[in-house]
Amino acid sequence: MADLSTVFLGFDAGADYALGAFGLAEDDGLETAVVLSLFTDRRAEADDVLPGGGDDRRGYWGDAWPNVPGDRIGSRLWLLHREKQTPAVLGRAQQYAREALAWLTEDGIASAVDVVASIPRSGILALEIGITRPANPPIRYRFERF
Repeated sequence: MADLSTVFLGFDAGADYALGAFGLAEDDGLETAVVLSLFTDRRAEADDVLPGGGDDRRGYWGDAWPNVPGDRIGSRLWLLHREKQTPAVLGRAQQYAREALAWLTEDGIASAVDVVASIPRSGILALEIGITRPANPPIRYRFERF
């Protein structure tokens, strides 16, 4: 089954639909699901420190009425927007990405999801996502903050 292909443009630019030769491009839905899971803002937890000292905890409005109780969409990666490049921040980036993608294994779409956060150069946070699927070859995605 095909889905409209959503591509990641950067942490500041967000995501958009991909164009193909004759209109909107399609994919198998996995990349789009990963992009939406990682780059939709999940509501911050009560003990999360908000960037800039604000009080907007963000979050997807649809989480108020989840199909599965307690289910939430998106990630808390947005909390790292103004953070310095430290090992602790890399650990939080990995934690937030794993949290956002946990549904892939819970729903049986993937048998394993591997996340590695790195700092390839000054000012850049990179996420390498490896997804092992039961009936398909493994797939890898790389996202960088520009």
